[in-house]
Amino acid sequence: MDAFFASVEQRDDESLKNKPVAVGGSEQRGVVAAASYEARKYGVRSAMPSIVAKRKCPQLIFVKPRFEVYKQVSMQIRSIFQEYTDLIEPLSLDEAYLDVTENKKNNPSATLIAKEIKQKILELTKLTASAGVSFNKFLAKIASDFQKPDGLTTITPEKAEAFINELPIEKFYGIGKVTAQKMNQMGVFNGFDLKNIPIEILQKKFGKFGTFYFHIVRGEDDRNVNPDRVRKSLGAENTFVKDLNTIEECMKELREIEDIVVQRLKKASLKGKTITLKVKFADFEQITRSHTLLYPTQDRYLIDSVIKKLILQINLEKSIRLLGVSLSSLTEANAKDNQLLIPFLD
Repeated sequence: MDAFFASVEQRDDESLKNKPVAVGGSEQRGVVAAASYEARKYGVRSAMPSIVAKRKCPQLIFVKPRFEVYKQVSMQIRSIFQEYTDLIEPLSLDEAYLDVTENKKNNPSATLIAKEIKQKILELTKLTASAGVSFNKFLAKIASDFQKPDGLTTITPEKAEAFINELPIEKFYGIGKVTAQKMNQMGVFNGFDLKNIPIEILQKKFGKFGTFYFHIVRGEDDRNVNPDRVRKSLGAENTFVKDLNTIEECMKELREIEDIVVQRLKKASLKGKTITLKVKFADFEQITRSHTLLYPTQDRYLIDSVIKKLILQINLEKSIRLLGVSLSSLTEANAKDNQLLIPFLD
């Protein structure tokens, strides 16, 4: 879906149409969960601190997220997918893989199926979607981002090599900002450059991901669309320009990270039972501390109370360069439980 949360808000509130909108956060604190395309023109992005977003776009309008509404719309879209195939692997409320090799419509053209689905989504929800069509998951994902918004890109086997060769390295799915910078330092700026790096060097530089990069740059990805896919964990982390030295500094940064994690949990419609704090010190020593709850949660205040308890267990003799928060033992957010939100005592 195109700028899903923000597009739903613009659809439901006429006053927000064609205006820069940020879902989540406020002018003073918090982080942006989603940004409209009007806001993105100013450099506003999801997971950006709200105060930075407002600085980039002074006319930015902040809207409180309505995750129940987003979930309802997501289920409407899922019902359209199910008209074509049962092989649906959701990645979040607004994104999924579909295997239509064999489909309920007996339509031999995946591109025509994608076109039909886009049209049905527009008619049912008044929202636009972008689709990528290809012979594996990696290329389909890349294609879906290629002509947003309202895009439809097909990468056939004949076109794949030329497409990948020209693709900027930061556009590769699975290559983040930090990895892209490392590759730039190696002289790798696009797929053609990456293809010329031996697998041994990629493995030495990037570990097991080096093998993944070696194969995807050759258009090789044999992962099946998995309708029973269970995500193992979900989190966020931040490396600081200036090292942290006090509990107060750590908690201030951790609360911003927690905001991002909670928004990601809600976007994916998940709750987690095990909460983990990750700490990397200035000398690159890394430790983790975890706490498992009786019941899964996505409650911001409960997560914060656990993280506060965990950070207090750590000896801050050394300064800290990175903090991370993650939740594991994930379950669907609508799974029934009897969670008691009892905070930890300070």
